Order: sequence, then C-alpha cells, then structure tokens
Amino acid sequence: MATLVIHGGAGRIAAPRRDAYRAGLRAALDAGFAVLDDGGHAVDGVMAAVACMEDDAQAFNAGTGSALTSLGTVECDAALMDDTGRAGAVACVTRIKNPIQLARRVRDATPHVLLVGAGAEALSDTYVDNASLITEGARAAWERWKARDADPEGSATCGAVAVDDHGHLAAATSTGGVLGQLPGRVGDCPIPGAGTWADPRVAVSCTGRGESFLTTSAARMLAVDLEAGMGGEHAVAERLAAVRQADGEGGLIAVQRDGTILYGFDTTEMAWGWRRRSDAGELEEAWDVSDEASIRVVP
Repeated sequence: MATLVIHGGAGRIAAPRRDAYRAGLRAALDAGFAVLDDGGHAVDGVMAAVACMEDDAQAFNAGTGSALTSLGTVECDAALMDDTGRAGAVACVTRIKNPIQLARRVRDATPHVLLVGAGAEALSDTYVDNASLITEGARAAWERWKARDADPEGSATCGAVAVDDHGHLAAATSTGGVLGQLPGRVGDCPIPGAGTWADPRVAVSCTGRGESFLTTSAARMLAVDLEAGMGGEHAVAERLAAVRQADGEGGLIAVQRDGTILYGFDTTEMAWGWRRRSDAGELEEAWDVSDEASIRVVP
C-alpha cells in the first residue's frame, strides 16, 4: 500500500501565509504520490515531493525562498536515505536550485555520505545565482530580523517519507536553515540519524530547532523506540520530549513499512500532509497547517 507523508516545517507560520502552504502541500503530494501510484520507488517519490517544495517560492524554507544567513545569502542543506542504509547529503550549498537532487548525486555517484559547499556543488551540472533563490518575502524577513538585532530564529524545513508498493522505504529532508544563522552553520537536516532516517522498518523526517534534533539523534532514536516495541504515539512523544529537554521544539513525520503514519509537533504550527491508496483502491488523504500541538497515528 503506497503511502506518502510530507511536512512543510514546524514553527511559526503566519496566518496570511497558510493558504500558500496548503496549496504547496497539495502540489507536493500530487508530485510525489504520482510516482508511487505509478509503481515507482519510494526514493523517487520522496524526491519528487521535496523538489516540488524546494521550487515553491510562496511557501517553505528550502531551495527557492530559503531563509537568509546573517550576511543576507542563502545556504541550503538536504539529505536522502533509503531502507538499505544508503544515504547522501549536502550542506552549505549556495548555487543549487534543488539541493535534494544534489544529495541524491552524492548518494549515487560517490563513496561519501555528506559533502559541503563547493565540494558538493562540483558534482552538479547546472548552477544558479544565489540571488535567484532569494524571494521578496525572505528578504523582507531578513530586513526585519536585522533591524531587531535578534538571535537567529525560525525552524521550518520540508521533508517527505514514503513506503512504495514493494515495501521499500525512503526519507528526504531539505532546508534553508535558520534566519540569521552564521554562514557555515549546519543543523540536523543533512545528518542521517538526526533529521533524516530510513531503515527496513520506518522512514523519518524531522523539522524544528536543528541543534536540538542533532544532539538528541531524534530520527534514529524514534526508529530505535519503535523497534523496541514502543507504541507510535508514545515514541513520537518521547522524541519531542527529548528535543524539548535539549532546549528545542519542532515536529516529525514517519511511515512504517506496514503503511502506518506517524506525525506530531509541539510548536505553534506545523504544515503536514499524507496520501495513500487503500487495499480497496480508494484514495485517502489529508493535509493542513495545524495550529494545535498534537501527535497522530493513522493505521
């Protein structure tokens, strides 16, 4: 039973922007699930969903529209992992329109897991000007942040997890980082086991304050809890509590091999969505920007 679950970030999503997020979630579900519904591999499904969100200039902090660093530039991170343990990731890339596609190239064309900056970009065939990734909205947010002389802020990311009709699992996550971050900062997104994880039982993508997800190995520990027999709702609650104890907040999505969907968050909002086709062939789906912290399990 092919299943796709996506998130568009956990954090503060202003009310005027929520319709753009909802439209973006639906477009990403369309892109990713079309691959799975045609019998495609989970890796290709999550890639399509995340690339769609990276290209969305009206919503999501990834690719075009990424948050700006303290210098007013874009630095992107992304990771891809499947249930064989193969992973590819990039960090601090500045000239790549779709970082998730470059992460796949690291996975497929090199013996490495993570490449950063110019070393990662050297694998690409096409480049864009950094300025082309900066939207008016991102620039305006940076100007407001700069005027306040505030600490780095924000925690939005986009991600997708999937199980395909053959039982293969995959996870992909992409982010523009944190508004006002120091150049060179890397959070949890491109680190397998922290913000992105897939194994033969579950695929996980996280979103939130990256440092706290990184130091608690949130994605991998969710998989460990589930493998130990912990119930899905309890496992998600435990991971969010650990992140909270590490002075963080956020959310996560996961899908198990049997198609069970898990997602939860403890921030003010989280953008999420899922789609699957039942054994009877009926399409089941939901997506929204929720503003009440919750944990959900969809068997």
